Amino acid sequence: MPAAAQSSVLLAMSAPPYWHCGRTVRRQSLMTLAALLPAVIGAVWTWGLPAVRVMSLCVAVAVLTEAACQKLMGRELAIDDYTAVCSGLLLSFMLPADAPWWIAVMAPLIAISLGKMAFGGLGANPVNTSVVGWAVLFVSFPLFMEPNAVQLNAASMVDPLVRLKFFGWADAGSIPLLLGQQISGLGAGQVGALFLGGSLLAARGIIRWQIALGFFAGVAGLAALFCMSSPATDASPLFHLCTGSVMLGGFFLIPDPANAPSRPLPMFLYGLLGGALVMTIRKYGIYLDGVPFAILLANLVAPLLDSIRPKPFGVR
Repeated sequence: MPAAAQSSVLLAMSAPPYWHCGRTVRRQSLMTLAALLPAVIGAVWTWGLPAVRVMSLCVAVAVLTEAACQKLMGRELAIDDYTAVCSGLLLSFMLPADAPWWIAVMAPLIAISLGKMAFGGLGANPVNTSVVGWAVLFVSFPLFMEPNAVQLNAASMVDPLVRLKFFGWADAGSIPLLLGQQISGLGAGQVGALFLGGSLLAARGIIRWQIALGFFAGVAGLAALFCMSSPATDASPLFHLCTGSVMLGGFFLIPDPANAPSRPLPMFLYGLLGGALVMTIRKYGIYLDGVPFAILLANLVAPLLDSIRPKPFGVR
């Protein structure tokens, strides 16, 4: 092989993935933030200034933590790619609007340091950065992370998943879900806004539609089976798609390219597994939502799914 061809091959092998190039990452981050803007507006409209406080703290601490870690690791500052801003904002969407200030500080601190930089930074983390911060705090301080216990200004709202779990489908089916009028994470409940923003990202190719489609199909498919087997107690697929963090997880968390497979069939199976795990946790587990833990489990299986490779034509 000529020397020029060898150098081209070596360069291609050593080049970072397409989503790891600085300009591409910055563009995708800005598009993600734009897609999240309707949900941000909806969260502020629903929860008021407490939501602004939590979102601002999460974003600021996430950016400062990433900058500090990059300095300690002797790296050039790269906070202008806005990935830390996206991680902090997505993390805040899973927190209660009335979460204590120290929760809004500790969650992004853990998410960026333990969930991202401890593995080497952008693209090296095996599990979703934002979900790591949420999971550590939820396991450590469940009372302060539970929206039903912390949300002080939600007297006129209910948690549809609580109603379903303890009072049945007849009591939960009449709750309006699309406009964010439900107790949940401050941004996770903005179902209509998240659907619009996520659909925009899928249409523009910022996220891989195979993952989102698989995730929603896993949730809806298993929910339909449960509903057909016990229609008096189990909710419809639409109910499960519009409650908890399903829209947030399907469009903004599980499609993260750092944790997802890289080919169409593994992508769909990866999303399908995540959606099925959500319904399994909701049906048989103690956690009402199940989305963050399902995404963490799917992240761990992603390398195995990525090993599914098509055989060359003619090979048995």
